[in-house]
Amino acid sequence: MNGRNTGGARVIPLHADDTGGRTRWRLGEPRPGPEAAATPPPPATLPVASAPEPDPGPGTPEWEAQLAEALAFLRRRLAGDYAVDEFGFDPELTEQVIIPALRPLYERWFRVETIGMHHVPDTGGALIVANHSGTLPLDSLMTAVALHDEHPAHRHLRLLAADLMFQLPVLGSLARKQGSTLACTPDAERLMSSGELVGVWPEGFKGIGKPFRDRYKLQRFGRGGFVSAALRTGVPIIPCSIVGAEETYPKLGEVRALARLLGVPYFPITPTWPLLGPLGLVPLPSKWYIEFGEPIPTAHLGAAEAEDPMLVFNLTDQVRETIQHTLYKLLSQRRNAFLG
Repeated sequence: MNGRNTGGARVIPLHADDTGGRTRWRLGEPRPGPEAAATPPPPATLPVASAPEPDPGPGTPEWEAQLAEALAFLRRRLAGDYAVDEFGFDPELTEQVIIPALRPLYERWFRVETIGMHHVPDTGGALIVANHSGTLPLDSLMTAVALHDEHPAHRHLRLLAADLMFQLPVLGSLARKQGSTLACTPDAERLMSSGELVGVWPEGFKGIGKPFRDRYKLQRFGRGGFVSAALRTGVPIIPCSIVGAEETYPKLGEVRALARLLGVPYFPITPTWPLLGPLGLVPLPSKWYIEFGEPIPTAHLGAAEAEDPMLVFNLTDQVRETIQHTLYKLLSQRRNAFLG
């Protein structure tokens, strides 16, 4: 192989030193040569510990992040870049505006405690049936906040409200956007069939407008329309008992002439209203408890049973008695209406 052509292949000789001899080298070392002899090896370097990165601190102030989020929300609202369902429910407005506005009442003013939240399913339709009280319907709003904030799935409660609610300026529109709809069987069935969590207060104005002396005594539950809707859709009925709402606006009496003039079911007289004027609208800071009872299944009964008046009556009475007994239990455990 010394300089001879072997089939046209070019032979590359090993690097030689100045004397013409061959010098051995090892893999990973620089090939020796004239330049290598003249160049001293680089000094050994010791590993240098990297300097710790500066602590970023708290980062962007919380108020700046909230301001940026609020501005982005306003841009979406002004551009119409938001969605509502066929009933007018606006999830973004509910989560960004309505629920945060109610949360101070829920957490700090009424100090609501929930019991039995695990009875409410994570998915699928269900019907929450609760007692109604307190002169103003704060109990329904606090129940909605409880299910959104306390439930693992953060579920939205679709409230069935009286038609009077949707006739009120501003409040009627907000109620629609918060998820409320007219308390009628077709709307309730459509919501539950689509997997929504629906809330109903069967006592209606008879419950919310009863005098303070009748507190925590359930009124008539109507003709059981909510039971028929649950039977047709096969969703469970979840009794819900609310303690604390009766003391927010204790109704001592009413002015029926003013109620007829204003077109409302009643014009209440409370210890603070109308005596203190607008300050009388501030609710008293009672301590609240909301207990969700064990679900009553209906899927095994079948939709045809919704036409059986005796079955509907019995189920209605079962729900009512469950709520009433739970109210008595919670009241017996409560030491004070305002301290709990």
